[in-house]
Amino acid sequence: MEKNIFANLIATRLNLQERAVANTIALIDEGCTIPFISRYRKERTGGLDEVQITAISDQYDRLKEIQKRKETVVKTITDLGKMTPELQKRIDDCWEGTELEDIYLPYKPKRRTRAQVARELGLEPLAKLLLLQRERDPEAAAARFTSPRPENGGSRVVLSVEEALKGAQDIIAETISEDERSRQQLRGAFRRQAIITSKVIKAKADTDEAAKYSDYFDWQEPLRRCSSHRLLAMRRGESEGILRISISPDDEECIDRLKRHYVYGNTPCGRLVAEAVEDGYKRLLKPSIETEFAALSKEQADEEAIRVFAENLRQLLLGAPLGQKRVMGVDPGFRTGCKVVCLDAQGNLLHHEAIFPHPPLNKRMEAAIAVEKMIKKYQIEAISIGNGTASRETVDFIRDVLAGRYAVPTSSKTSGTVQSTAAVVPQVFTVSEDGASVYSASKIARDEFPSEDVTVRGAVSIGRRLMDPLAELVKIDPKSIGVGQYQHDVDQTKLKRSLDQTVESCVNLVGVNLNTASQHLLMYVSGLGPTLAKNIVDYRKENGAFTSRAQLKKVPRLGPAAFQQCAGFLRIPHAKNPLDNSAVHPESYAIVEQMAKDQGCSVNDLIENKEKRDAIDIKRYVTKEVGIPTLTDIIKELEKPGRDPRQQIEEFQFDSRVNTVDDLIEGMELPGIVTNITNFGAFVDIGVHQDGLVHISQMANRRINHPLDVVKLHQHIRVRIIEVDRRRNRISLSMKGVQQ
Repeated sequence: MEKNIFANLIATRLNLQERAVANTIALIDEGCTIPFISRYRKERTGGLDEVQITAISDQYDRLKEIQKRKETVVKTITDLGKMTPELQKRIDDCWEGTELEDIYLPYKPKRRTRAQVARELGLEPLAKLLLLQRERDPEAAAARFTSPRPENGGSRVVLSVEEALKGAQDIIAETISEDERSRQQLRGAFRRQAIITSKVIKAKADTDEAAKYSDYFDWQEPLRRCSSHRLLAMRRGESEGILRISISPDDEECIDRLKRHYVYGNTPCGRLVAEAVEDGYKRLLKPSIETEFAALSKEQADEEAIRVFAENLRQLLLGAPLGQKRVMGVDPGFRTGCKVVCLDAQGNLLHHEAIFPHPPLNKRMEAAIAVEKMIKKYQIEAISIGNGTASRETVDFIRDVLAGRYAVPTSSKTSGTVQSTAAVVPQVFTVSEDGASVYSASKIARDEFPSEDVTVRGAVSIGRRLMDPLAELVKIDPKSIGVGQYQHDVDQTKLKRSLDQTVESCVNLVGVNLNTASQHLLMYVSGLGPTLAKNIVDYRKENGAFTSRAQLKKVPRLGPAAFQQCAGFLRIPHAKNPLDNSAVHPESYAIVEQMAKDQGCSVNDLIENKEKRDAIDIKRYVTKEVGIPTLTDIIKELEKPGRDPRQQIEEFQFDSRVNTVDDLIEGMELPGIVTNITNFGAFVDIGVHQDGLVHISQMANRRINHPLDVVKLHQHIRVRIIEVDRRRNRISLSMKGVQQ
């Protein structure tokens, strides 16, 4: 019954078919993962995609949390003996967290308030009399609630009319602050007109740590217009003790609205109630709703920041791979030199050494000879250079080596220049090294390279990132990859969940080579986890490479359920059954075999022969379990089995005219690489050791909702310099009117 209610609520909220939502919930409860549901259960979900299924999963989790909260609320009110059929129905029908807390508030156990003290003194009847506002002489009414001073230190009593009236007003103030209508009315005012204000704490105004928050020393704007990055910046300043933040509507207007509800005229009782209304608003109601909106606005800002981070991470993980080529990885540096590693086509470390082509040592000739020697010996096909310190100088140096621009010293027996003797001149790529140092010090790196130091491990990571960004980056905590916005300020539980879902989605979209994947990559495959991933790697070490997907069933603890979830996302190149290297799920092999039989050929022939595939009438293969969506996917997969959905990698070169910020001239047009995307713009590396910012207003000649509508992470773009602020080390860029 509960699940039917959940399905109906979720379908309404997300504007989806109830049957599709109910089936999706059932699949989630069966333990199916989101990638599996979206790829292999389209008939049951009506073809919902991963985004929609994720939204259903999130809503389902929220509703289950509310259901648990409702059980607590019902038990508490029942134990107090205050549950009524009407109240029970209201709770049963309520599926909004805020509304549920409003219902619960009058019954919620709380600390001993002023109103509670007044109730203990027997002043609640007086409060009710005042609220009715029918008494002509409230003092006379209050006098009936006073008592003489108790003898011998007995129980406390009300000694005066003033004390009785004040206690009754405290009860009225609390009653009004806990009234659902009052709270909803004030929420409406906050939504419409609340202003968020930021002020610097005077004692911190002139400190160095406060300088980065100078924009918010005296700042205010409507809360509903406050962007997530500004709100998170202000909240960070507040948490560091530099800013004081407040959120407030028009107090006078809000108090007047409340008075119109509770005050019936300018009578003695009415004036007392009006005082109680104002006190209740300022002392109880407004602080409560302000706290609620502070939390709500922070939650919304978190969600936006997490969404941007997750999308950036997705683009990074799905970055174009070079593929299985012999790669030289270079971690550039000045004083400590450049750490160089040579990797084979599978990413195994063959050799490493340090070279010192830059100041202070300037051993350029020795470095050039060493690079040329490594390229020749290890038949290097591509060179991957990290984008950190000395990156631009190292790229230029390597290109000079490949172009043969280094003269051999006259003392040498030979003459001429150092020239590439490789069969193919390697391509040179710059890759992001964000998180490489985190990986190099991690347990994963220590396990992979127990006898190498962190500099070697970091260079290996830079080389492997070029070969396959996804396989390498999954080894690093996503928060360390450097594509987020205020990632340390947002809800860490929600951030981790979102990023884990993103990694899982990307891994399963691309598919994983069962015989070469690391344990860390395998653990993100649908249905697997750390334990089963380790068991697969151990089985591979003991028994050699997998020759079929069916062999997975022999892996310890990998049962039928896990096999069903993972099999379609694991690939076995050159397997005896070509379907084992495709996204066709083993549960559909019989269908493909029947198709091949009907065409009078083998499955392999079906894959290689377009005419035979075109001759298939998929409607003939529809069953109760398998419909047109699955059959359409099968045909698409047979056209290009195991195809990689990622784009082809492109070589990039910075403008040779600029090397430092001092080389930049306003109006200059330059090539650049998008390094990070936020909701206010995109940061671009133009080769001067300081990323420039293309503000969202400078991205196009039309209004855009988000930078992601125009650019992608690591996209190659052209920009124009519009301002260079050398004092604050800021570069402002524009894409407007620049030919892309």
